[in-house]
Amino acid sequence: MPRCIGPMNLPEMPLSGRGGMPWARTGRRLLDLVLPARCLGCGAVVAGDVGLCPDCWRKLDLVADPVCARCGRGLDVDIGDGGLCGPCLDDPPGFDRARAVFRYNDLARQLVLGLKYRDRLDAVPVFARWMARAGESLLAEADVLAPVPLHWRRLLARRYNQAAELARRLGGLRGVRVEPDLLRRTRATPPLGRMSRAERARTVDGAFRVTTRCADVVRGKRVLLIDDVLTTGATAGALADALRAVGAAGVDLLTLARVDPAG
Repeated sequence: MPRCIGPMNLPEMPLSGRGGMPWARTGRRLLDLVLPARCLGCGAVVAGDVGLCPDCWRKLDLVADPVCARCGRGLDVDIGDGGLCGPCLDDPPGFDRARAVFRYNDLARQLVLGLKYRDRLDAVPVFARWMARAGESLLAEADVLAPVPLHWRRLLARRYNQAAELARRLGGLRGVRVEPDLLRRTRATPPLGRMSRAERARTVDGAFRVTTRCADVVRGKRVLLIDDVLTTGATAGALADALRAVGAAGVDLLTLARVDPAG
């Protein structure tokens, strides 16, 4: 089966850990001496590549078990394997399952906006490791990773798609095929957070398509969408519709952060 892109499908060589090359590990240690790692939250020097200092770790609201088996929302009570939250029982999302590392609080907002608008691509390896742990079960079943696409005008202004950078790193960590160009945004859409469900559905209807040359890549396969934040789920649902229309067997979503509705 022809690939719909080229070298980006190749897994990255690890730079550290048991799988790393000895010269790479030595180079990393020397680099750490010259340019010590700093906390992504406050800038304090931290040991190794943990990403955050202890104070900032305490400020993150991590999503931990038990969670809804469908949307990944944290639950106050363990309702057992496969248990669904009330909103998913009443109005299931368009995707199959979602998982996230942490909830979107003040520190999470700082981390996400730094990646999105302030060229903090140095955070991608750390964020990808966090996402790999949070989405371990989804990654284990995924055949293809696909970033949520930006409209071309937004991509031109921002110069990179943060979701694509996360997807590439995740694919390298877990050896899963990555297709950065699998999905296209055919028109720009406004933020959906303040819209009603009907308004969100109208806004994203027909806003995405699967790239023609990539359609065969997902037929009968399980696709894992990668993004920075899960807000309403409308965008992921529209993408899932587009993927199922060309034969995807399932569509999941893995994000760095998630916004939980009040109450």
